[in-house]
Amino acid sequence: MNFHWALVSCLRVTTTVLPGSTPRRGQNSGTDHDITQALADLLADRSRVLGKDHPQTLTTRNNLAAMLAEAGDAAGAAQALTDLLESMARVLGEDHPHLPIVRRNLDHCQQEAEKMPESGNDHS
Repeated sequence: MNFHWALVSCLRVTTTVLPGSTPRRGQNSGTDHDITQALADLLADRSRVLGKDHPQTLTTRNNLAAMLAEAGDAAGAAQALTDLLESMARVLGEDHPHLPIVRRNLDHCQQEAEKMPESGNDHS
């Protein structure tokens, strides 16, 4: 199954449990922008309903960072993962088993961001 369609399906299931969190339910566009926007919407809803420190909200932040990386925004993903890592360490503790995974993902995104040309250097 295509990653994007799997994510869209997952979002449909996940968003149905949060009141007012289904602005894209039933859409099948599957584009990176639509998926990223759906995750951002879900994050806003989860933050509002569950709280910014709830484990499911932290998971959604991770998923949004992964989608940013998948869509080619390595710098945005790296920033999101940096913020997430700080929150996870504070909420879940420095020894939580998910922290090394987030750190590895952050390292990868930072390396990818360094490879990308600066957007301000485009003189065309």
